[in-house]
Amino acid sequence: MANNLTHLAELEAESVYILREVAAQFEKPCILFSGGKDSIVLTYLAYKAFYPAKIPFPLVHIDTGHNFPETLTYRDDLVKRLGADLVVGYVQDSIDQGKVREETGFNASRNKLQTVTLLDTLAEHKFDAALGGARRDEEKARAKERIFSHRDEFGQWNPKNQRPELWNIYNARKDMGEHFRVFPISNWTEMDVWQYIFKEGIELPSLYYTHRRKVFKRDGQWLAAEPDIIQRREDEEVVELDVRCRTIGDVTCTGLTLSKAHTVEDIIREIAATRVTERGGRADDKRSETAMEDRKKQGYF
Repeated sequence: MANNLTHLAELEAESVYILREVAAQFEKPCILFSGGKDSIVLTYLAYKAFYPAKIPFPLVHIDTGHNFPETLTYRDDLVKRLGADLVVGYVQDSIDQGKVREETGFNASRNKLQTVTLLDTLAEHKFDAALGGARRDEEKARAKERIFSHRDEFGQWNPKNQRPELWNIYNARKDMGEHFRVFPISNWTEMDVWQYIFKEGIELPSLYYTHRRKVFKRDGQWLAAEPDIIQRREDEEVVELDVRCRTIGDVTCTGLTLSKAHTVEDIIREIAATRVTERGGRADDKRSETAMEDRKKQGYF
């Protein structure tokens, strides 16, 4: 029988299959929810996979304390709309407990500090699988991930010690204290995500659409001057421009894109024409050539 599924339907079917495998093979999974489009699509897929039952996994958000207010508003509205459970880990708690040290200076960020908070949250709630919205096309370290990605008892990732995944057979065997990160949309691209959002009519935070915001330029990228979290140098002039987020992290590491994209269709056209990668505006990826891989080995998303 011929396969008449569109490529989006095939991707959706694969992701739904993975989500159901997670429910079958793990005792206590969770969804890592950042408020970005990929984690939103992942949550939507989980909603479809188990409908009419509620999503069987709680959403886990690691709150740096430096979020865009729009992200938190969207998160709370989504949890209420879906009837989902929400677990929040606070980076500020890790700082107050002396587990991490807050960075200072113009380039200070809490992004790296999230790793400790994430691992503590997973351990506290005894989650044995954490589903994330990472995609292989995002970044070279992401491309090394298996869909079922093993983490040792310290929450660390070793790209050389992963299980083969043949014929969609996923191996979830683990020892006490170990867990897995699972990436159901690994095989999607940025364009796939946006086309799926358009097809399904998925609501997103307003940050993804062009809006007027106070910004300043640093190292060739526009950063948010509001909310007032990033310490600016004297020569960094604040201006008001029409911008949008192409990818969302906390305020300190999210670059803003000059844009006139007010609809999903506009965004799709804009992405099709751009020659800048999706994470080209992420300041946290610019710290070193191996910034993402180094963080992931320590237990980062």
